[in-house]
Amino acid sequence: MAETGKRSFGLDSKESWWVDPLPGARKHGPGGWRWPFMAVVILLPFLLPVTRSLLAKPAVTPGIVLTAVVVYVYSACYLVFPYVFDRERRVKLAFCGTMNVLGLASLAAAAGSGFVLLYGTAVTVFLVPAAWAVILDLPTLAVGAVILLERGQFLDGYGDLITVASITLAMFFMANLVRAVRRLEHANEEIATLAVANERERLARDLHDLLGHSLTTITVKAGLARRVLESAGDIPRAVEEIREVESLTRSALSDVRATVSANREVSLSVELVGARAALRAAEIDADLPHAVDNVRPEFQNTFGYVLREAVTNVLRHSGAKRVKVKLGGNWLEIEDDGRATEVVAGNGLRGLAERLAAAGGTLRTSVRSGGGLLVRAEIPLPEPSPATPAVRAEPAGGLA
Repeated sequence: MAETGKRSFGLDSKESWWVDPLPGARKHGPGGWRWPFMAVVILLPFLLPVTRSLLAKPAVTPGIVLTAVVVYVYSACYLVFPYVFDRERRVKLAFCGTMNVLGLASLAAAAGSGFVLLYGTAVTVFLVPAAWAVILDLPTLAVGAVILLERGQFLDGYGDLITVASITLAMFFMANLVRAVRRLEHANEEIATLAVANERERLARDLHDLLGHSLTTITVKAGLARRVLESAGDIPRAVEEIREVESLTRSALSDVRATVSANREVSLSVELVGARAALRAAEIDADLPHAVDNVRPEFQNTFGYVLREAVTNVLRHSGAKRVKVKLGGNWLEIEDDGRATEVVAGNGLRGLAERLAAAGGTLRTSVRSGGGLLVRAEIPLPEPSPATPAVRAEPAGGLA
């Protein structure tokens, strides 16, 4: 049940009146090797008098045989009803309709008590949706009343019918309570599954953003140190670059630990400093803001992720010579002059789009006319709260 919005599991929901019990309902209902013994005990108050009455007949007639068949087939249906729980709706409806008809036939042919109808009406409320239980059971009780009236036993059987109706009603509410609890359990299982999936997606997205940027920066700086040693033999500068690689490695390891424990926070100002260092090491001209004061504080964490991923993409894929970053109160733009001629939405951009969507924002990526990409992230500003009307002070009055 992965739907969003308010959901109702009780009889106040139209869906609950028509929906079938959940798959696997049989394991929640009666069944197993104990059920036949329990069912026989429950059926004894009905079967014993009927069997005694049939055996007391002086001769076997077709009517007696038909009565015996109806009674014992009706009883057999009650014995096997738990094994119909996980069947299709039409099978359950046919089974319940057959049981109610057999119950009425048993009442007409052999039983003077309306209690015989209880087996069919009780099975119906447990097997079919609430609306179908009402549709099947109400006419059954009404026809049972007519049968007793025609046989002149209505007054004697009236109390029995009231009792059957009361027990059926109690079982109706109990069955729907069980179904509501079962649906809640099913919903909780789905929530747990979704929570695990969301946590996996968060971890994968954060690790992609973190390791993609860190490893790219480490690769660029290690390459710069190699070029310095190969071309100029400037050992002090190469050593400085290696020190920065070592520092980046430690920082990345710390970030991985924080990400796994969900305690990692991204700072837009720190990402700007890291982006400047990474772009400088890659010999890319960077036009970056020197401060982030104009960005709303609640957006800086999200924009930090956007800047990190965009700069990582520039370093890895763009072949750009110049990058420009612009910041606003609720937006961020990263523009490069690389060789991109079309937008390719990889894992990084998809992860950023999901992150921004969670914050209510949007990510737009477009190709510049001269080549390169323009990435714009924007989060709508919250609606201003209505101003409190000013209260005009009245001059204090006095007695003349």
